[in-house]
Amino acid sequence: MKTHVRFAIIIAALIGFPSIVVGRVTIDLEGGGVFPYYNNVRIPGDTGTKISLTDDLDSDPAAYIRGRITYAFSEKHSMAFTVAPIRVEADGSVDKDVTFDDATFRAGTHLNAEYRFDSYRLTYRYDFHRASQLKAGVGLTAFVRDAEIRLEGGGQSASNSDIGLVPLINFNVEWMPDERFLLVMNGDVLASSRGRAEDVLLALKYRASDSLGLHIGYRIIEGGADNDEVYTFSLLNLFSVGATWTF
Repeated sequence: MKTHVRFAIIIAALIGFPSIVVGRVTIDLEGGGVFPYYNNVRIPGDTGTKISLTDDLDSDPAAYIRGRITYAFSEKHSMAFTVAPIRVEADGSVDKDVTFDDATFRAGTHLNAEYRFDSYRLTYRYDFHRASQLKAGVGLTAFVRDAEIRLEGGGQSASNSDIGLVPLINFNVEWMPDERFLLVMNGDVLASSRGRAEDVLLALKYRASDSLGLHIGYRIIEGGADNDEVYTFSLLNLFSVGATWTF
């Protein structure tokens, strides 16, 4: 099933979900532009050719959309489910042979690349501090990534895909200087000797009403893995607008 179809089904489920639960439910929809800063790959990780999808090729900005539903089952405890698909494309040619997965693309071949990074997250968070102007919380996220890198050119096509589960640390900080505006910083992060992952949003939110909030912000997604099978590290800048509905 294509990602945009899966996303539409999930959004339809989110819209219907508040009618069948007891408690406070918040739906958050976010969209905007993706601007790659770096995106380096080498597949296989020990014998492939390192290529930059931003420096060696021309990487185009892309649009994105993501959704989250949060169920607060008490004042300090909540669960959230997030779906966040991303597609970035690049093209161009390089002046060296490129070994990628099980194919070799000769120097000067016009290449088309696609970087896909779809994530699904289930998060538990505990808000340990709640005051009139400041809220802070930490939690854990079960992060499922469905990623693929595809390279085509010269009549050849090669791709490497990966589905994996990674635990991440979740955090959220909200500062409310007045009753209408909030400065929000939240995300999921983790680092180890073999890789890292960061997905962090800094946003200004306007409370249009008790049930509706609007925001503009900047999100950074950075990370990757380095092992025998794959070397891939990327940094994506995302500029976003969004809306939240609380029931």
